[in-house]
Amino acid sequence: MQTSKNNQGSGVVQGLYHQHVQEIDPYCSPHFEILENNMFPAISSQGKSLSFETCNGQYFTLDSSPATADFLTCDSHSPSAVSVLSNRSPFSPQGSHSCSSDPHRSPEVYSGSPISGCSVTDDGSELKNKLRELEISLLGVESDIVDSCYCSYRTESRQATSIARWKRMEILPKLDLKQVLMACAYAVSESDLAKATELMEVMGDMVSVSGEPIQRLGAYMLEGLRARLEKSGSLIYKTLKCNEPTSSELMSYMSILFQICPYWKFAYASSNAVIKEAVQNEHVIHIIDFQIAQGTQWMSLMEGLARRPGGVSFIRITGVDDSQSAYARGGGLHLVGQKLAEHAEKLNVPFEFHNAAMCSSEVVLETLRIRPGEAIVVNFPYVLHHMPDESVSTENHRDRLLRLVKSLSPKVMTLVEQESNTNTSPFYARFVETLDYYMAMFESIDVARTRDDRQRISAEQHCVARDIVNMIACEGSDRVERHELFGKWRSRLMMAGFTPCPLSPSVTAAVENVLREYNQNYRVIANDGALYLGWKNRAMSTSSAWR
Repeated sequence: MQTSKNNQGSGVVQGLYHQHVQEIDPYCSPHFEILENNMFPAISSQGKSLSFETCNGQYFTLDSSPATADFLTCDSHSPSAVSVLSNRSPFSPQGSHSCSSDPHRSPEVYSGSPISGCSVTDDGSELKNKLRELEISLLGVESDIVDSCYCSYRTESRQATSIARWKRMEILPKLDLKQVLMACAYAVSESDLAKATELMEVMGDMVSVSGEPIQRLGAYMLEGLRARLEKSGSLIYKTLKCNEPTSSELMSYMSILFQICPYWKFAYASSNAVIKEAVQNEHVIHIIDFQIAQGTQWMSLMEGLARRPGGVSFIRITGVDDSQSAYARGGGLHLVGQKLAEHAEKLNVPFEFHNAAMCSSEVVLETLRIRPGEAIVVNFPYVLHHMPDESVSTENHRDRLLRLVKSLSPKVMTLVEQESNTNTSPFYARFVETLDYYMAMFESIDVARTRDDRQRISAEQHCVARDIVNMIACEGSDRVERHELFGKWRSRLMMAGFTPCPLSPSVTAAVENVLREYNQNYRVIANDGALYLGWKNRAMSTSSAWR
């Protein structure tokens, strides 16, 4: 009986290699199309299709300000180039605003590594031990020790498991991990537990948190798939507080990603350039920041406003915050207010800080303490996608907040978001999109740090992995990572009464200046009223302005 079961499992692995087209392509090919020798998911947004001209006169399409925009490869200064050049992801240096489903959620930290081949159970203490085991294996522990944690999926004896594993070893180097991941996700979506289980065991031997980008990403996506099968995604997302690093450690991890990836600097530079232009003739300014973090974004803006002729009469900042941000910072919003006040004093700028220590979804008009005569500026940096919309709750905080902001008649509202389509996508389409998006992100991280760099490993684990697990394993209100493409944001904003603000060349120049510090594969395109930050041929983030 045991032998028969092992042979059946081996057949799945053999099929992945010897019957490559029959086994994997049916899962993958319907969702891909060839475009200029690149593979792009055909699962895309519902927005309009855009067309850009390349240097050689050829055209490619940009679907709804795309999730997978094929960025121009010609010189950034060529006339035909259109201004060419991620405890949360690199996009979130202090923790997701996930409190709409759990206002007391712990810092979003993915403590420990996902285990190559270890299922997550509903036991919190066991989860804690398992998430540490891969870190132990990185220090040289025999892989068979890690294999012993196959508690839910391996019911055979360890001896039989080892034999089956050795049979796979000759085939594994010939398999494409990305396609195996997609095949497994399709099996999960089709409730094919037997095939999904076997493919997870195969991938357990292929992933590594110190390997190539696809191996590192595969480790976290594999954990997400296991959590989805065992319906423990919410448990992972909420229970990991038992393993959270100290606030100083978490800040260190975020600082690493802030330094090696330009995603947050892209948000700060583009938004500040827009805001500076919008308030150039204003002297009493009220900035409402829905993701205040450390508040460092506003120091450079203060400096710019102080240098202009006539200076500025008064600046007030309302910082929206929650307990997760406070944890990452090592203290409450008073720390941010104190730091900004000290900086304003050095610049001789009259300043006031308003502490709004709450989740963004809890903000109401009275929270903001609007005063007559002040020029209002609103900033949404990588935060609005955490607000549940009509697909999650009848309260629809995403649109409610936009209507609230519009009622303030702001001089400008800035929006920066990940360019990805995961909000209302069904599971398999969402998995493919997540795989494509984070593959580009992990590649961009890869060029900045060596693969055995422990700081890089810790930063990915604590600041990126948990978002990936959330997108794969969770549904409903438990899934707080709900990205939308710019085309969808544009429609949502216009329905709320906003009109787009054209971005001047100085905004593009500010971002280009930031990107000079990073790898040449980062590029920026100005199109359709927004700036797109991309890694190679993949759009990663968009920045836009509205009033």
